[in-house]
Amino acid sequence: MSKNLFNKVWDLHKVTKLDSGQDQLFIGLHMIHEVTSPQAFQMIRERGLTVLYPNRTFATVDHIVPTADQQRPFADELAEEMMRAIEKNTAEYGIEFFGLHTDYQGIVHIIGPELGITQPGMTIACGDSHTSTHGAFGAIAFGIGTSQIRDVLATQCMAISRPKVRKIEVTGQLARGVYAKDIILKIIADLGVNGGLGHAYEYSGETIHNLSMEGRMTICNMSIEGGARVGYVNPDQKTFDYLQGRRYAPQGDAFDEAVDFWNSIASGPDAQYDDVFHLDANTLEPMVTWGINPGQAIRVSEQTPPISSLKPEHREVAEKAYAHMDFAEGDTVKGKKINVAFLGSCTNARISDLREAAALVKGKRVHADVKAFVVPGSKQVARQAEEEGLARVFADAGFQWRGAGCSMCLAMNPDKLQGREICASSSNRNFVGRQGSPTGRTLLMSPAMVAAAAISGEVVDVREFMREPVAV
Repeated sequence: MSKNLFNKVWDLHKVTKLDSGQDQLFIGLHMIHEVTSPQAFQMIRERGLTVLYPNRTFATVDHIVPTADQQRPFADELAEEMMRAIEKNTAEYGIEFFGLHTDYQGIVHIIGPELGITQPGMTIACGDSHTSTHGAFGAIAFGIGTSQIRDVLATQCMAISRPKVRKIEVTGQLARGVYAKDIILKIIADLGVNGGLGHAYEYSGETIHNLSMEGRMTICNMSIEGGARVGYVNPDQKTFDYLQGRRYAPQGDAFDEAVDFWNSIASGPDAQYDDVFHLDANTLEPMVTWGINPGQAIRVSEQTPPISSLKPEHREVAEKAYAHMDFAEGDTVKGKKINVAFLGSCTNARISDLREAAALVKGKRVHADVKAFVVPGSKQVARQAEEEGLARVFADAGFQWRGAGCSMCLAMNPDKLQGREICASSSNRNFVGRQGSPTGRTLLMSPAMVAAAAISGEVVDVREFMREPVAV
């Protein structure tokens, strides 16, 4: 029996076993943003330390960046303070910074892959829980806290315990109107939001490998929502084709040498795992959340579950979810009126997401009772969407076309729900207060489902929406 990719990469980066029982792990790539890094830089200054390998750290701004008006200084004083801090820190320590003044600013988990900074076989850390996104390339990538950001800046290492590895095998063919977002929502619904605690998830099977790289990123992105700090896909030719020619990817002969290494780290057919979970993609439908965590998700054709049918440990949260969301046992999410439609986030704000949504809204109009936003994940995505005419399609349909940023995913910027508004969202979390209002409500779904809801004014089955004639 051979090692799986996770253990191969871990062992290549393990420096030593610490007295605590944790491993000291070398971090090949460190990515930072404006919210979780200022305190870490202050810590290294207070200790008289410096950034050991500034060439292994890359920075951007995404969380607090306004998406409508980006004039400086920002109206939000705290946002402006964070912006000035990252500008100062990156300049002082010689760190590559993709700020608003550059052509490459965007959400940290989108710019890493699109610039070729993210590569197979890396260990990657970032002060953001959705760092697992980068695992789509065959990297071990995890979110870290501020003290760990300090450690990586100062030593390029961090202390961490090795998790177990669960293989999640997805087989079968996705029906039209079913996407990567539906796969991961179904996995989380089946295994639970704590199902991955202490595990890394290896996503495998024909369904996963038939996905685009962007689809794989969507799945790995939400690993943390299922409790797994790490999620990854073995690299293959699709991975290599995506990376070739990108700005920070190896070039020429170096790329061919890199591919040889990338192939060598993939899990073999006889690789060992601590657990295996199977999912039949043939049975999947569009998924939508009804509650206050991503595990509270059902097929769009299903009814919300009776509390008595749930495991005892899930019943209290379900009661809170029903009270907050104004749902009752046995309700259908399909037909639920919405106030806001949000297309964006590090989960679903890539060019393929926007293409799929634009194809559905072309020739239609956003419902009169809905405010609809499209927030590209990066400046590069925005430019490509504008060149392809997608931005015009959205604008003509009544969507607001915004600048790149995290936007309403977590609402650390002016993009927030108001009062009891209910939002059809392509983001990753539906926690109470997540989108800026303590009484606001979030329904997670695929970008195509969000687009269909924006036009219809309510949650619909996108498969039925696809069959509707285009207005002329």
